[in-house]
Amino acid sequence: MKINSVAVYCGASSGIDPIFVEQARALGVLLASRGIRLVYGGGGIGLMGAVADGVLSQGGDVIGVIPDRLMAAELGHVGVADMRIVKSMHERKALMASLSDAFIVLPGGFGTMDELFEAATWTQLTYHEKPCGVLNIAGYFDPLQAMVERMVASGFVPPEHRALVLFDTTAEQLLQQFEGWTTPRSKIKFLKAPDP
Repeated sequence: MKINSVAVYCGASSGIDPIFVEQARALGVLLASRGIRLVYGGGGIGLMGAVADGVLSQGGDVIGVIPDRLMAAELGHVGVADMRIVKSMHERKALMASLSDAFIVLPGGFGTMDELFEAATWTQLTYHEKPCGVLNIAGYFDPLQAMVERMVASGFVPPEHRALVLFDTTAEQLLQQFEGWTTPRSKIKFLKAPDP
């Protein structure tokens, strides 16, 4: 599938390993080099700021989406010209999803995990048909990848839905996975109660 715009979910913190910031910035540079627009949470700090800085350093296209209370706390990236200010986190996620063709997840905390699984669930339930990829930097997401495999093995995620969350260790390979990705929508079966 053709990817013109990617939502990147990641931490507003930098983490303790400098490689997180380095790889976030490198992802931004890669997106800009391929003419892919970045849609992200609008922050100017942490991995958020790094990925936006990477895109901006190459003259790439960036849309920030930030709740008004975070903007008021001066957490917005001052270099992003197209900053969409919204009222809530729910509105933020919905707008980011609507502006994007795919999702890339970098290291982060609770909010990043929430965004990852909401994006994947929306594809699973056919609210959209967009791939979700996890950039596994320095093994950060190894436990999460194991948990996804366990959800499949335990019967909570159908095997054909395993491809709703892609994992890779390089951004280039993740984008290649997106190009070859097709939605498993035709295989989705909604659960219904058995007949009495």
